[in-house]
Amino acid sequence: MSVVFEFNILTKKEIGQICQLLVSGGVGVLPTDTIYGLHGSAKFPETIERIYRLKNREGDKPMIILISSLLDLDQFGIFLDEKNKAILGKVWPNPVSVVLSCPNPQFKYLHRGKESLAFRIPKDEFLQNILCQSGPLVSTSVNLAGGKSAESIDEAAEYFGDRIDLYVNKGELSNGSSTVIALKNGEIQVLRQGSFKLS
Repeated sequence: MSVVFEFNILTKKEIGQICQLLVSGGVGVLPTDTIYGLHGSAKFPETIERIYRLKNREGDKPMIILISSLLDLDQFGIFLDEKNKAILGKVWPNPVSVVLSCPNPQFKYLHRGKESLAFRIPKDEFLQNILCQSGPLVSTSVNLAGGKSAESIDEAAEYFGDRIDLYVNKGELSNGSSTVIALKNGEIQVLRQGSFKLS
């Protein structure tokens, strides 16, 4: 049976419960700084595969990874030079996903053979709080492959029902997708223009 948490009345204890479910390999729908996302710990290959099965997602499409700080990149063997760190320091936290090289075969379950991963440090205070306790989380839209992204918990439940572990209800959410960029020779390349416009 899924647990439903109401965002507007979340207690510190309930936030702890959410984090515990996630660090134990659970999967849940959480509000992000853009739309609702389906989340699970990036540390567990079995959790990642579960999300792919839930969504009927193509197996070669990596998911975005949410992190709490630049230091979290170290966990994926990604070490940026000072110039690129400075660029990302100006971009994050925001609904901006950054594609970075990650050729390490240890993380093939995440990069799906693409040898790169997209990371985001969200601006949302709730999500930051979760990430600081849970560690990096994969994040993907709440839908079945090719379907409309859920804008409410009711729509999310229509897709997944009790097949996931938790829902956090924040009402209607439809803030568009994140902007996706890459870094090349110390410059930003916009790969997908989303809700956030880079100045």
